[in-house]
Amino acid sequence: MAEAADRDPAPGSAPGADPEADPESPTGPLTIYLVKQLELAIRSFMDEALRPYGLTTFQYTALTVLQHRRGLSSAQLARRSFVRPQTMHEIVRALEERGLIERAHAPGNRRIMEARLTQEGQELLAACAPAVQELEDRLLRDIPEKRRSAFRQGLEDGLASLTGRHHG
Repeated sequence: MAEAADRDPAPGSAPGADPEADPESPTGPLTIYLVKQLELAIRSFMDEALRPYGLTTFQYTALTVLQHRRGLSSAQLARRSFVRPQTMHEIVRALEERGLIERAHAPGNRRIMEARLTQEGQELLAACAPAVQELEDRLLRDIPEKRRSAFRQGLEDGLASLTGRHHG
């Protein structure tokens, strides 16, 4: 995964996608390229941190979504976890087989199965928390304290601009 960020850009690739470009020049890397590099690095380090717990980053994301929102269908969970519904179906099946989530028919619509975090799932998330917090701390370590909230706000604003979902 992270190796993709190390490859030379393909001929005709998007302007500003050159990893060797001077970040101070007006033609430095595009912000979206930098965000993608950050995402790939986070995913690689998250997978490594979660491996001892038998989780992938995608599985961990699904569990944390369920921690904050009970009773989601696989389609809802896929949207909130940034994966395709087919991928989420596989994730849900694996998490259910491990006893980390359980599914039941939605009240009022027996065709929809809603997933909920089990006690075992909650305990696993609690066990993972220090490793995930360590990665968060590592990400922010070289950002001065006074710039961290602006960094976070910039990420939230960019997400809101692209998705139309604004945080309060």
